[in-house]
Amino acid sequence: MTQPVPVLAPLTPGASRVLDAASRLFYERGIHAVGVDTIAEAAGVTKKTLYDRFGSKETLVVAYLQHRDARWRVHVAENLARVPQPGVERILAIFDAADSWSDENSAKGCSAINARAEIGDGHDGHPVFPEVSRQKVWLLDVFDELCREADAHDPRAMAEAMMLLYEGAIVSVGMETFAKPFLAARRVAKALLEQDGNRRGTA
Repeated sequence: MTQPVPVLAPLTPGASRVLDAASRLFYERGIHAVGVDTIAEAAGVTKKTLYDRFGSKETLVVAYLQHRDARWRVHVAENLARVPQPGVERILAIFDAADSWSDENSAKGCSAINARAEIGDGHDGHPVFPEVSRQKVWLLDVFDELCREADAHDPRAMAEAMMLLYEGAIVSVGMETFAKPFLAARRVAKALLEQDGNRRGTA
């Protein structure tokens, strides 16, 4: 894959405790519902330490999203490494990765979508929006690259279809609409990809 896993700056032990506590609390309770006092207490540090390490709550929120995204990208890379040959199964590996990731990490759905829902319209200068947008564009580009490798008829259009299936599934996870939405999305994705392959084969 040409998209590298981002390398984040190492954290001091105190900063790691703050980030771990903030990540858990932000995801479980929501960003607005959790104040810096609660985070500092959960991390076993003072508010001064929190601000010394991160500067502001907004910066801490972005760090939470970035570190979670970095872990997700490693998980994606590991799943893609198991399917090295271009084709349908390599594209579907993204859905397999999402399914196994959601079991342990996404009981409330996508952290990026949840964070986006808590901020303004995205045009008020809040740092969360560009971070969330960056993460989503990255995954769309991954799908695009995989579809090009698989010689899809229209790689970008197919990548957008895959992204829509993925996003629908992650929202369904958070809403608990039905069990195993990523497996359902995978079935639809496979049918679309195989139909595309058949179309090229008979062209």
